[in-house]
Formats: sequence, C-alpha cells, structure tokens
Amino acid sequence: MKIRGGELGVEMKLGNEPVTIADKRASDIIVAGLGARFSDPIISEEVPITDGTLAAERLWLVDPIDGTKDFIRGSDSFSVMVGLAQGGVPVLGVVYQPAIDRAFYATEAGAFVQTPDGTQPLAVSDVATAADVRLVISASHRMPEIDRVKSELGITNELNVGSVGVKLCLIAMGVRDLYVNPAPKTKVWDTCAPQAILARAGGTLTDLFGEPIDYHQLRQPRGLLASNGHVHAEVVGKLTPLFESLRH
Repeated sequence: MKIRGGELGVEMKLGNEPVTIADKRASDIIVAGLGARFSDPIISEEVPITDGTLAAERLWLVDPIDGTKDFIRGSDSFSVMVGLAQGGVPVLGVVYQPAIDRAFYATEAGAFVQTPDGTQPLAVSDVATAADVRLVISASHRMPEIDRVKSELGITNELNVGSVGVKLCLIAMGVRDLYVNPAPKTKVWDTCAPQAILARAGGTLTDLFGEPIDYHQLRQPRGLLASNGHVHAEVVGKLTPLFESLRH
C-alpha cells in the first residue's frame, strides 16, 4: 500500500488499531499549529497525554486521521478533526475530508459545510419518528447489536461510513438521522469536533442512556447515540433495555 509515492508505514497500536505515518505527521503539523496560536493544552490521539490535561478549562482535541482503516483502504470517508472543549462542552469544531475537499465546521455563528462549490449552512432533518430514520453506522466495526437496534426501532435504511466525525456531520447535514455505537471505547477526540458541529446544526449527541458526553474523562464507556434531536428521546427509551450491561 502506498500514498504519495511512499509507503503508508502501517503499524498496530494498543487495541489492535492501525496507525500510519500520515496519522503521526498530521498530528505533528496540527499540534504545532495550534501550539503556535494558543496557550491551551492540546490532546492528540497520536501523542501521550500529560496527567491532568483533561481537567483543563479549555482543551483542544485532535484526531489527525479519523477512520484510519478507510484511509488505508483508499476510501474517501476518513477525516481530520480538530475541536475545542470549554468547561467540558465542545464549542468549536472542524471535520475535514481531504479526499473530497469537504470541510464541516462550527463557530459561534452556526454550523456550515464548505466544498469547492461554496459554503452552506447546516441543519438537521425534520424526521420525527424512529422507524423513519436513516441510520449511519461504522463501516469497519459493525457490531451484532446493530441488527437488534434496527429491529427494535423498525429501521430499514442503513449507511456504513468509517469516520465517527463524518457520521455525525452527515446527521448535521440532514442526509442521515441517527448514529448508534454500542462500543465502550470511543475517546474524546472522536467526538469533540463533530459534536460542536452537530449541536450547532440542531442535533444531539449523548451516551446510549441519554447522558452527556464527559469530556473530563478519556474514554466513553457507555457508547454513543447521535441524532437529529427530534427522535432522541424515543430512541433512548427503546434502546436503554438493550444496553443495560453498559450502565455503570
């Protein structure tokens, strides 16, 4: 496998997850750029975390390549993500898909998507019933529980995408309505940037039990549930009994 004329340099890290030279180089570039402009602490997926950093009032969270398996396969559904959490709440975010030159971002002014054709505001769909939602889930980690979710909610429409950030941004864009991830291993850099975007577009991200994502701890052990907001309460109510084993 090659990229730009060179080897990808794929290695396996803890959790049997791949990492490439591109992950590490992108991390170096983004962390250096943020560090030159801001005095806030920065956490990147590819850099060891300093003790106490997660307790900071303002914190940059970086995933240099979200969806590394898609990147390795040559798919375009990986992304670069940079988010800012303030007081434990995502307030700014950028999710960029380099392969198709599409950037989702959120500021105090709202949520937007920028492509070579221009910039458009983002807004979630108005789908109001769980059975009508268009589900987006992982391409490389499709868990058996997803079929139970679809059965319980009556869902028939499913799309598989690698990057968590892209999945949430598709909901923010209004072309998908629901994302369910029962895996108890998502990290804060996976969700900070896209949560800022989704929230500004009118959507909601919580754990599977409807509780807020805790940005003062690294791992989210109770899964993820993202929606257009309109179906969130119904989905939480119907799925909670399926995932009681994740409740701590």
